[in-house]
Order: sequence, then structure tokens, then C-alpha cells
Amino acid sequence: MPALPAAEPPAPPPHGRLWRSPEPRPAYDVLVVGSGGHGLATAYYLAAEHGIADVAVLERGWLAGGNMARNTAIIRSNYLWDASAGIYEHALTLWEGLEDALGRDLHFSQRGVLNLAHSTHDVRESVRRVNANRLNGIDAEWLGPDEVAKLVPILDTGAHTRHPVLGATYQPRAGIADHDLVAWGFAAEADRLGVDLVQGCEVTGFLRSGGKVRGVRTTRGDIAAGAVALCAAGRTSVLTETLGMRLPLQSHPLQALVTPLLEPVLDTVVMSNAVHVYVSQAPKGELVLGAGIDGYNGYGQRGSPRTVEDQIAAAVELYPVFAHAEALRTWAGTVDVAPDASPVIGPTPFEGLYINCGWGTGGYKATPGVGHVLADTVANGRPHPLAEPFGLERFTTGALVDEHGAAAVAH
Repeated sequence: MPALPAAEPPAPPPHGRLWRSPEPRPAYDVLVVGSGGHGLATAYYLAAEHGIADVAVLERGWLAGGNMARNTAIIRSNYLWDASAGIYEHALTLWEGLEDALGRDLHFSQRGVLNLAHSTHDVRESVRRVNANRLNGIDAEWLGPDEVAKLVPILDTGAHTRHPVLGATYQPRAGIADHDLVAWGFAAEADRLGVDLVQGCEVTGFLRSGGKVRGVRTTRGDIAAGAVALCAAGRTSVLTETLGMRLPLQSHPLQALVTPLLEPVLDTVVMSNAVHVYVSQAPKGELVLGAGIDGYNGYGQRGSPRTVEDQIAAAVELYPVFAHAEALRTWAGTVDVAPDASPVIGPTPFEGLYINCGWGTGGYKATPGVGHVLADTVANGRPHPLAEPFGLERFTTGALVDEHGAAAVAH
């Protein structure tokens, strides 16, 4: 990647601010489009590990105000296929040292994640996943119904229920982290290293010469760059269409809700594909509940009453004690889903343009891992080994990484 002339060192942020609010300059070595966790992590690792600090992160709204502010903060790496296990385990390993790396508390809690099995088919697939995880060096266990009941006493595991709990997979190292603190931590450290975080700057198109992308057009003027990395989730496909490049993505609203603050009742994360709900309790006390995606395509960020109703009904069936809780707030994020329910990471047919999208419901847990991998890809102009299976070419070669089983419910 050709280097542009060195920029002047940035002034420190104003007193009381975590980062500066600079005006965009005419040119940078690298532009990162999207200030969610993936974009911020990419910029941070470019500066921290590759010495490329002449970077701008361009955000059309406010920093980390998209999916990063709307996810449910779950972290795990127990995916089935080797390629998926590789990048998610890389991410989890980085999560385990991220508070030290960023120098701040992220409310990272390795409380474990349970995936419930409700049928003979669930049990077989779950045991298969545990065995695959162990072969990849990932901590994974199979728990019987009694062990599940001991771990989560408020869960109704009786045989009388419509979806009896026949067991569960368990990953002890999995857990949660506060998404806002994670975003602010990456942003503050990236700013300290010289990265410009430019808010209110919507990318509307690209500067190009033939098959090479040389920068972007924005609502605040054209900006040249040696490389452009798109980390805009579902909006990535909107941007690439301006180049005549269609991505194999569909975007859907994804529902979630929280209750008011409650006394501690749940100290692990519990997921269920069959009943289609997952639950964790945040450090402040609210229950965080999520479900699957809405069936229609769209970018809406409001709650969908039918999906939310089904989600609450499923939660109350599994946890009768929740019948007395109230829904405080509902919302939706936007998930971009590829045909094989796996991400798309790496170079594009346009020289100088890189993409990171298609994460569906699994983007948050990958945050440090994909940021690290994409930064390496951009800095060296070739896919990182962990990104190679997730290139665009797999949709023409047929070498898909089918993780539909892992993505059947939001997680």
C-alpha cells in the first residue's frame, strides 16, 4: 500500500473528552468507513500493530451509534466449522486481554454460555458441535439436564414443558462485555495513536481510476486514500452498488429488549434455538433478551411487536419467574446475512478496496478478532490466513462456510 505524505501529529483531545472531533483532511493512508466496533478495532490495530496511524474513521452519524449500540453483548467462540472456530477463537483470545491492552474496564465477564437442546436432533447436533470444538482446542462441554438445572436453577427443565430441556452445550470462557465501553475504549486508544474519528461524515460514493479505488466521496467533501476498508454492516452493500458491485447480502431488522433492574437471578448466558430466545443479565441488573431476525428485508431500528411478543412468551415458558418482569425498552439492529451465514472479509475486485460484512448475528463477539485480521489484511495487501476462507470468491467456487446452525437465533 503506497504511503501518503506524513501528517502532523494530532493535538490531544479537549479536556474531559475521550477523543478529538477533527475536520476531515483531504487525504489519508487508510480510510475506514463505519465507526462500529469493527471499524474502530480495525483503525486501532492499524495504528497499534502496523504503525499506520494516518487513518480516518468516517461515520455518517455518531460514533458507535449503529449496531454497536444495539447488540446484546454476547461473546463466544463455539462455532462448528474450522474456519469459523478459528476467527472466533482468535477474537475470544483477544477479548481475554483487551482490558489490559486498552487500559480500561470493559465489564468483561466470562460467565459462560449455555446452548439448550430440546429434541433428539438438538442433542445429536449439540454433541457433534462439542466434539468439533474440542478438536479445535475450544473449551466446550456437554451438560445433562440435571447439570443444566444446577447451573441455572430458575430454568424450568421439567419433562412436562412444551420444549423439555434434554441438555446443553456449555462454553465456560464465553460471556459478555459492555458494548459502549468497548467502543469508547477502541476509540480513545485509536485517537491517542493519531487516528482521526470523523462523525457526521456520510460516504456517498468512491473516487476511482479504472479498477482502483483512490478514496471516497462524502457529505463533507472528497477524501483520497491509499486504501479504503468498508465496515458498515448492511450499508456496505449499498455503497458497493455505487461501483456496480453487488454483494450476496440481505439485511434484516433484529429484535431485542430489556427489563427494568432486577435482583441477580441469572449469572450465565442461556440460549435456545428451538424456543428462539436467549437471555443474560447485565451487571446493572436488567435482563437482556434477544430473538431471531424479522422475516422481511429492511433497515428499521424499531421493535417489531409480533417478534417481541413471541420472544417474551418463549422466555416466560423457560423461566416462569420472569412472568412478573416488565419490558422496559425494545429496539432493533440491522443484520447483514450472507447465503452461508458467515462473514465476508478481505479484498474486492477493486484494487485498494476491502470489505468486512455479512456477520449476521455474530458480529459483536468477533470485534477484536476481525479488527486485528482486517488491519493485517489492509496493511499487507493480502488476506490474513484467518480471513482466507471468508473471501468473496467462495460464492463462485462453492467453498461455503455454512454456519446456519450457529446463526438460527440471535447471539
